[in-house]
Formats: sequence, C-alpha cells, structure tokens
Amino acid sequence: MNLTARTFAVLFGTTLLAGSAHSADIRVEPGPDALVRAVETAQPGDRLILADGTYQGSLVLTKPIELDGGGKAHVIGTGTGSVITVDASDVIIDGLKLTGSGSSHQTIDSGVQMTKKATRAIVRDSHIEGNLYGVDIHGARDALVENNTIIGRDDRLMNRRGNGVYVWNAPGATVSGNTILKGRDGIFVNTSRKNTFTNNRFEELRFAIHYMNADDSEVSGNISIGNHLGYAIMFSKRVTMRDNVSLDDRDHGIMLNYANNAVIEGNAVVGGGEKCLFVYNANKNIISGNRIEGCAIGIHFTGGSADNEISGNAFVGNRTQIKFVSTRDHVWSGNYWSDHAAYDVNGDGIADQVFHPNDAMDQVLWTQPSAKLLLGSPAVQLVRWAQKEFPALLPGGIVDDQPLMRPHVLPGTARIWKDLRP
Repeated sequence: MNLTARTFAVLFGTTLLAGSAHSADIRVEPGPDALVRAVETAQPGDRLILADGTYQGSLVLTKPIELDGGGKAHVIGTGTGSVITVDASDVIIDGLKLTGSGSSHQTIDSGVQMTKKATRAIVRDSHIEGNLYGVDIHGARDALVENNTIIGRDDRLMNRRGNGVYVWNAPGATVSGNTILKGRDGIFVNTSRKNTFTNNRFEELRFAIHYMNADDSEVSGNISIGNHLGYAIMFSKRVTMRDNVSLDDRDHGIMLNYANNAVIEGNAVVGGGEKCLFVYNANKNIISGNRIEGCAIGIHFTGGSADNEISGNAFVGNRTQIKFVSTRDHVWSGNYWSDHAAYDVNGDGIADQVFHPNDAMDQVLWTQPSAKLLLGSPAVQLVRWAQKEFPALLPGGIVDDQPLMRPHVLPGTARIWKDLRP
C-alpha cells in the first residue's frame, strides 16, 4: 500500500471511530419502564431528553450520560433506596423533579446519591422534594449541586430527618445557588476538604450549614432565615466565611466550636434569639467587619479561646454585647459598640475613651440569673456608676482600646439586605 492509500485508510478509520463515539440526543416519552430502558441502551455521552410526564425511578447510572427533564419531567422512586444513584463520572442531571426515596439513614436514601465513582457529577435546576436526603455527595470528587430547590421531610422529629445536601469525603464539591427548606441541616459536611458553599438560601432547618472535620473551605453569600442555628463551624481548620446573612436564627447565628485559623468576615447576624456569635475553644481566627445586631447576647466568648483577632465589627443593640468572664484584660481593637456613649474631639472616627463592654454586675448576672430582679435598684446603679468613674474597679474582661464612632458598611451583604427588607 502506497503512502497516500495508507494515509487515507488511517483517516477513514479515525473518522469511523469518532462517529461511533459521538454523543446523541435521545428523546424519551413517558411509559412503563421507558426511562429504565433508555438508560440501559444509552451510550456514554448521550443526552436523554425527557418529555413532560412521570417516569419510574430507583435508577442507577453507570455511564456518563445526561438526563434533561426540561423542568417538567417527574421521576418517582419506589419508596426504597434513592431515586437516582450516580455511579459513573461526568453524569448530568438537569431539570428534573425527583420524589419518592426510601427512609433509611443507614443507606442514606436520597433524591440523588453520588458514589465515589461520580467524579464531576452535576445536579442542577431540579426540584427535589420529600426525600429523606436531597443530594448525597458520598465520596464523589469535584461534584456540583447548583440552582436546585430542595425541600426535605417534616413528618418526623427534626433530628431524625435527613439533610438537604450531605457532603462526605468529597473534595472539591461545590453547592451553589440552591434553596433548601425543611429536613435537618441544609448542608452537612463531614470529613471533607476544599468545598465551596455559596449563594444558597436556608429556611425551616436545624442548622443552615454544619461543618464537622472539614478543612480549607469557603462559605460565602448564603442566607439563613429563622433556623435553629445559622452557620456552625466545628472541628475544622482554615474555613473562610464571608458575606453571609443570618436573620432571626433562634439559637446562634454563627458558632465556632474547635474551629481554628478561620476567617469570619463581612457577615451580618441580625435579630437572632440567644447568641449572635458563639466562640468556644476556637483559636487563631480572624473575626473582622461583621455586624452583630439584636440578639440577647452579641458574642459569647468562652472555653479557652485564644489568639483571635477581633476588629472592625459592629455590636448593635444587643441586650448584652459580650458574655465573657476573665480575671485579666483582653484587648480587641477598633470595633463599634452601640452602647458606648463617647466623644471624638479630633474627628478621626475613633472614640477618645476606651470601652469596657462588660463589668462586675454582668458577671454577677451570668452566674446568678435571679439577680436580674435587682437591675433597676439603686445599689446596682451605684456599682455601675462607681466602675465608670473609677475604671480600676472593673474586673478583667474585654477592652476595646480604639472603639469606633460609626459602624463599617458591609458592601458584600448590601444586595442581600435589599432583597430581604425592601
């Protein structure tokens, strides 16, 4: 065979191979086992376009295909296991309604369950409702859960429900732009790293976002409304939490529990119940530029927490700005305190007097709650007047040596506030 003929044969063979591997759009109509058969016969790279209607679930996807429901196809599970299990890389689930999972926590029955083989799997623009778990990212690397509505179950006690999105040992997973309601936790991440949770909205949950042993991650632009707890970072390192909102969360807006080397910046915690910010045994964190407003306790700082940089925050209208007991002074610089009546003679934006957010009476009230009955008494007022006039009488605690006259503006949450409170 001469060179020209050999070259033609190689090119012709390559063309045939490329043609055989080319993906196809396959239209699927509702019917008994129609989707099951279409999944079985599809080739890697094919896109199954589902017509409006209902389809049988409990599917297992073992090849890289796309299911496109156009927002109107409804896949219903059998009430056992997960509605769709993804057991291959590069699978895309787009525009489906998914209902009808089982009720087992042991097998993590979900609307979509991704196994460790589901690298780069995508679930987007779907409505996932009434399943025990919404999406389970179980060991799948670089998965994406984006722009879905996930509504969990409310037919059992909250702690016995499943999570909206469960991330376990799934490096690189991104959960973005979702609305997550009901269930237990909005996003629960455990034993993972390098995850990104952005621009999600959480309501009617225990925790909006719950970290356990998950390092080097980002939480930004999220909204938590009326949950028991907004954002819980526990036993994790190097988490960046920026420009999030916690509005009317019942117990805590943000909790740092054994969280180290985190950056908590530009968040707004407003109108909460018990504590806006709870810091327990958390070390070497930067807590800067946050707005802490309208809670019973602005920040509860305890449990041996040390070496934290706390500056540029605004503590506004909290019944107790700080709950912190110590025998020595701890200096926080450059925060705003709404109850600090001070002057700024030189106009540099820094009050001319240092501020002690807590005093001896606060410590009495924390240790002896019944003493609140005496708050309006002349004796209590005399003690507080004496401490103000003679600072040497103050116990150890937090001292702001450069208190701000005005709070910083939070540009990252301005758009969110406009949407929440027009």
